[in-house]
Amino acid sequence: MAVAPPLPPGLDGLWTLPGVYAPQADTHLLARALGTEPIGPHTHVLDLCTGSGALALLAARRGARVCATDLSWRAVVSARINAARAGQRVRVLRGDLSGPVRGQRFDLVVSNPPYVPDPAARTGPRRGRSHAASLAWDAGPGGRHLVDRVCAHAGDVLSPRGVLLLVHSAMCRAEETLRRLGEAGLRAEVAERCEVPFGPVTRARLAWLRAEGLLDAEARTEELVVIRADRA
Repeated sequence: MAVAPPLPPGLDGLWTLPGVYAPQADTHLLARALGTEPIGPHTHVLDLCTGSGALALLAARRGARVCATDLSWRAVVSARINAARAGQRVRVLRGDLSGPVRGQRFDLVVSNPPYVPDPAARTGPRRGRSHAASLAWDAGPGGRHLVDRVCAHAGDVLSPRGVLLLVHSAMCRAEETLRRLGEAGLRAEVAERCEVPFGPVTRARLAWLRAEGLLDAEARTEELVVIRADRA
């Protein structure tokens, strides 16, 4: 199994406010998938759950017209500052997934949404600073709260020849993502895979993840997948 590639030069030192998801192995894997897509001045790109803005910047560097969204105001500020520092034009909007661009269509949609299964989702929401930070990774008891919504609404924002690139952990079940995208009228496949060491959040939840059957008892690494989808 392949390991995550490095982030392209210039995108490995991005500035983020506390609680904003900084580029990590999943960002790197999605960046590699993004690098295989034809992008130029006439390509309209949407980055959902942009976080630091790394993927939006990567598309902008290749000449694309880029819009990025995030529900977190901290992420919006971080992405705007990173775009300004890089000298790239990226339109960064605050809002829920594609809500801020409703009615628009894009040639390429990329998304690295929160996907870590969250045991607290069964007992009630977090409060305070820990809750604000956890929004960058927590995604309900099965880790699919945002992934399922991206699958359901991807067709609403894709142009007739548009492509979706979506990254998440194999704990969220890639086969479920493929099924949901198919139900949405899209043709989907696993485009990239890699194995990475458990991050600090996953390590802290290993016992619960194994008890829930979300992670094999013998697993010592986590598999990440990039799903590519287009219109069938």
